[in-house]
Amino acid sequence: MTAKELFDKAATALSSAQLLFKSGDFDGTCNRAYYAMFDAARAALLVADGNESALAIKTHGGLISAFSLRLVKSGAVSLELGKSFNKVEDLRLVADYKGDPVETEQAQWAVDQAKIFVEVLRALSGF
Repeated sequence: MTAKELFDKAATALSSAQLLFKSGDFDGTCNRAYYAMFDAARAALLVADGNESALAIKTHGGLISAFSLRLVKSGAVSLELGKSFNKVEDLRLVADYKGDPVETEQAQWAVDQAKIFVEVLRALSGF
C-alpha cells in the first residue's frame, strides 16, 4: 500500500466518523476517527522513512510508538498532535471494548482531532 492510498483511506475513515457523529453513533465515531489517524500515521511514517517499515508494524501500540519516536520526538509533529493520537485511541478502546458510553463532547473532540491530524500529516508528507 502506498502513502497516497493510506491518506485516501484516512480521508474515508474521517468522512465515516463525521457521518456516524451526525447519526448519533458516538462509539462508531471514535472508532472511525481513530482509524483515520492510524492510517494517516502509517502514511506519514512511510513517507518519513522512505521505505516499507511502517507497513511491517503489526500492532497499534507499535505504530503509536514508532510515530512518537520518529515524528514527535524529532519535532516534525507537535507533542499535542502526538497526545491526541493516544487519547483518541483510548476513546476507541472504551467504545469498542469497555462498553462505557462515549459522550457527545468526547466524540466531537475525536472527530476534530482526527481532522487536524490527517490534514497536518497530509501536508507534512506533501499530499
